[in-house]
Amino acid sequence: MFELIQYRPVTETVHAIPLLMVPPTINKFYITDLAPGRSMVEYMVASGHQPFVMSWRNPERAHADWGLATYVRAVFDAMDAIERITGSEQVLLGGACSGGMLASCAAALLAQTGRLDRLAAFTLMVTVLDNTRAGEPAAFANRPLAEAAKQMSRQAGYLDGKHLAEGFAWLRPNDLIWSYWVNNYLCGNKPPKFDLLYWNADVTRMPAHLHADFIDVALHNALARPGGVLIDGVRVDMVSVTTDSYVLAGISDHITPWENCYRSVGMLGGDTRFVLSRSGHIAALVNPPTNPKAEYQVNETNPADPVEWLAGAVTSAGSWWPDWRDWLAARAGDHIPAPQTLGGGGLEPLEPAPGRYVHAT
Repeated sequence: MFELIQYRPVTETVHAIPLLMVPPTINKFYITDLAPGRSMVEYMVASGHQPFVMSWRNPERAHADWGLATYVRAVFDAMDAIERITGSEQVLLGGACSGGMLASCAAALLAQTGRLDRLAAFTLMVTVLDNTRAGEPAAFANRPLAEAAKQMSRQAGYLDGKHLAEGFAWLRPNDLIWSYWVNNYLCGNKPPKFDLLYWNADVTRMPAHLHADFIDVALHNALARPGGVLIDGVRVDMVSVTTDSYVLAGISDHITPWENCYRSVGMLGGDTRFVLSRSGHIAALVNPPTNPKAEYQVNETNPADPVEWLAGAVTSAGSWWPDWRDWLAARAGDHIPAPQTLGGGGLEPLEPAPGRYVHAT
């Protein structure tokens, strides 16, 4: 289902507890490693962390039955491999967008089965767990449309990522459709090379079962209800995740509205730090310290109302990456000598990164 990407250390010592990032299921993993100077992974490696990233296989009709539980088990497989490679009994688990939903289900399942001690810390990036008043995306959601969407993907065996990307684009047509239509088609200007737009267009498919599961979770707001999601016979409850959590949102995000991302703070059972980037959905992630326009907001208290949180928030200039790096460092264990070889515990590297799955169309 996935390839596990391990990054070679560039520091003499590293934090003992490794980091696992779960990327979205409708785009490719390299949003975390976009380009030199704009790579979250590069930044974390230079800071002495040990990041691993899952690279999802681009599913075909034969994989139609891969559902939410299948993907959660894959997260556990990645954790098992990382623990074999590094010798650490814990990981720093993080996920972005739909990958954050998978990571959340994995964390809750660990908690419900008495294994939460495998997590040293938990991170959610631009991820909605509570779909109450979910803004523009929710305005397009109703049961007849949802059933039609599930039937369409069921017949094909998957959801074509292009259809989902088009739907997201129509949430902001002036910025994401008409400006390009006017500039490129009417004016005849050649589009500039832009890594974010390339990644955004490099979509993948989603198995029909996972697509149906995500629709049901959203329609029934299942993750916001204790026991609302059943995985491998266990009903999960997000409040059981008492690990320290770091939750990131983008204030101009049109896909995962920041107010809904903020509601995860009240759903999680541990000490949670919420950070609001002055960016949109993708730019909130690709937010290096070299970005002169970057800034973020924090509030040392977490009131129930997101508007109240924003009113009391303090703005800091610069990227949130250093804030996250330091937050992780406090939970990532002691410094140990950096490994001299990749792999370990009987697991050997298959080939150089970025692997094969990222090239699949």
